[in-house]
Amino acid sequence: MKELILEMEDYAQEKNVPIIEKKSIAFIMKYIKDNNVKNILEIGAAIGYSAILMASATNDAFVTTIERDEERYMECLKNVKKCGLDKKINVVFQDALDVNLSEDLKYDLIFIDAAKGQYERFFEKYKYFLKEDGAIITDNLKFHGYVGKSDKIESKNLKGLVQKIENYIDFLKENEEFDTTFYDIGDGLSVSTWKDEK
Repeated sequence: MKELILEMEDYAQEKNVPIIEKKSIAFIMKYIKDNNVKNILEIGAAIGYSAILMASATNDAFVTTIERDEERYMECLKNVKKCGLDKKINVVFQDALDVNLSEDLKYDLIFIDAAKGQYERFFEKYKYFLKEDGAIITDNLKFHGYVGKSDKIESKNLKGLVQKIENYIDFLKENEEFDTTFYDIGDGLSVSTWKDEK
């Protein structure tokens, strides 16, 4: 398994596929263990790197991960099979904004790590599938150090994207339903939990 993880890291670097930073995934794996997390939903599978590590955090962890890019989806399936985790990881090929989950499904942990400009929409869509004592973790909130410095960015596309992340952070801070803690780990993480028992 360790060998495959290293292979995936090399592949991601070579093909320019964004994967989670090591410190961030270590934080999430510890969170899974400490909070007895069993059912995980991941928005943005890429090549399956974080799904594989989350699923291997404990014997009970089961991951459903969503990916819309066909090439990455196929690579993810291949990696999951190689790790022998196809009974612990369900890979869904679809745009996360188009997925219709059964209303009965509830997750202990929802991990958002897909299109940065859509974070708020992902959060609003999937919060209904979060258990009362569950958490939504979002990655890349520093976005390579650009967040908080959008006024200095010259590229229009990059500036627009960074501003969306900044708006998302404001959305989390001002949210009346959720308490959010921000962590300066890896590329910036947040953990959001329901304010009151629903």
